[in-house]
Amino acid sequence: MANVCPCQKPISLLFYSVKQRFLLNRPIWMLIKWGRGIRGNSNETLIAFIRLFSLRRKAGILPSLEDLLFYTIAEGQEKIPVHKFLTALKATGLRTGDPRLKECMDTLKVTLKNTSDGVMLDRQLFKKCVQSNIVLLTQAFRKKFVIPDFQSFSSHIDELYESAKNLTEGQVADYIPQLAKFSPDLWAVSLCTVDGQRHTVGDTKVPFCLQSCVKPLKYAIAVHDHGTEYVHGFIGKEPSGLRFNKLFLDEDDKPHNPMVNAGAIVCTSLIKVRIHLCFCVMNFLNKMAGNEYVGFSNATFQSERESGDRNFAIGYYLKEKKCFPEGTDMTSILDFYFQLCSIEVTCESASVMAATLANGGFCPITGERVLSPEAVRDTLSLMHSCGMYDFSGQFAFHVGLPAKSGVAGGILLVVPNVMGIMCWSPPLDKLGNSVRGIQFCTDLVSLFNFHNYDNLRHFAKKHDPRREGGDQRVKSVINLLFAAYTGDVSALRRFALSSMDMEQRDYDSRTALHVAAAEGHAEVVRFLLEACKVNPVPRDRWDNTPMEEALHFGHHDVVTILQDYQNKYNPQEIPKKVKETTENNLDGLL
Repeated sequence: MANVCPCQKPISLLFYSVKQRFLLNRPIWMLIKWGRGIRGNSNETLIAFIRLFSLRRKAGILPSLEDLLFYTIAEGQEKIPVHKFLTALKATGLRTGDPRLKECMDTLKVTLKNTSDGVMLDRQLFKKCVQSNIVLLTQAFRKKFVIPDFQSFSSHIDELYESAKNLTEGQVADYIPQLAKFSPDLWAVSLCTVDGQRHTVGDTKVPFCLQSCVKPLKYAIAVHDHGTEYVHGFIGKEPSGLRFNKLFLDEDDKPHNPMVNAGAIVCTSLIKVRIHLCFCVMNFLNKMAGNEYVGFSNATFQSERESGDRNFAIGYYLKEKKCFPEGTDMTSILDFYFQLCSIEVTCESASVMAATLANGGFCPITGERVLSPEAVRDTLSLMHSCGMYDFSGQFAFHVGLPAKSGVAGGILLVVPNVMGIMCWSPPLDKLGNSVRGIQFCTDLVSLFNFHNYDNLRHFAKKHDPRREGGDQRVKSVINLLFAAYTGDVSALRRFALSSMDMEQRDYDSRTALHVAAAEGHAEVVRFLLEACKVNPVPRDRWDNTPMEEALHFGHHDVVTILQDYQNKYNPQEIPKKVKETTENNLDGLL
């Protein structure tokens, strides 16, 4: 290799030329700080530090995950202020009140009481605090959650919130007197991802009643209890095309779906528990919300009951058509129906409920399975087709996500496998949906490719917050070179089967063959040459070939494989190809 001063070399070269003793004897924090200052992109840094930690592992001095987390936050300091750790934690989307971090936070409080200044943590104290939750914390700080760059994503959400806040159209529902008391200026958005990342903006701690937003939740409970086939023996699956409170059944004398009043009343009669019904359902919803706020508004319940003539009429119509299970007390079921509509939540707790649906029935902040996969799938399907009253078709077309609105002003929105969102603002449009909520959902899908039918690979005009910043090709280079570095032939076989370019190069024009030859992975070299038919003599930016790498590091078996293959390879084509590439690059630069 060319003689270059180590401080001037790109980082990937350093790990092939600097003495191992230098690498092994330096403190990790110093190497991390040193690595950050070296020219080259972050992906090159990653490849380099993989090699560093491999060297240190062989020497028996690889630091623990707790140490690495400390060095990452400390940035070369011997102690870190607690607020710095908590601020960094918040930037990942995790909250200090997350139930999964309870042991860590409790230990942190106790530890700080016993320190001299009450604010600083050295490495040993930090390890003691985080060791109980190190896996979760490592995932968070390595940006392995579903939304890697959560700060940037949150700032976009804030912008969408402010945009919708300026809307002044709509009227607060007044046919239920208790609902008419809410201010039209209230506006809140809260979200929770399937990894438990949280963000809230606006009046997110103000309690409000679920009203019709409870319909998909009680349907999910009914399917969870009885199964899909039993439930749909009483209720249909089709959009009605009519107002949600119409006295109308399908051709089989069943309510069209569980998202209209008739279907929701029948669905209420299917919930298993028969003692203290409302409290049992509240307990179930509390599990969905990760034990966050779920309350009950008795005033709204009384108001619903006194102004519920239409629902009583629907109830008697259903009774006449024998829509209820045998032995059902219709008036008791209507009372139960009004009670469920009067269950209170906040935007924050409801967003966790939505995230439980997005997460296949597992509550993201407790890890508890609350609903069966069957119940979640069926609930989201009906929310997508029937959840937004007479606006369901328009919403499915423009937003393309499962959602359910309520006359209290809430919209429960689910982005499957990503997050749950609750928007709440009392002013409604003529169809009974929150004006600001509809605008927010529409803007959200205009900005991010969350629509069910957005093409994740080719919809270039939209952001995909599920990807880290940077080009996807760079990631494939990293994955390819890492597999070559570790000798993972199975991973390389998968990449080849997925039509990945096995000759793609990194920042220093190094290929997978360069890396495998330098590491002495003979099976990887043989696979790349024989199965993938890669060029056996590619040259990196320092004009080194894989054979020169193998010779440099003393891997004679690899040298033999390369020599045998090169003897069969047509050497006349290579200089011409290299020359053409060089000329094209020069033309591009000029």
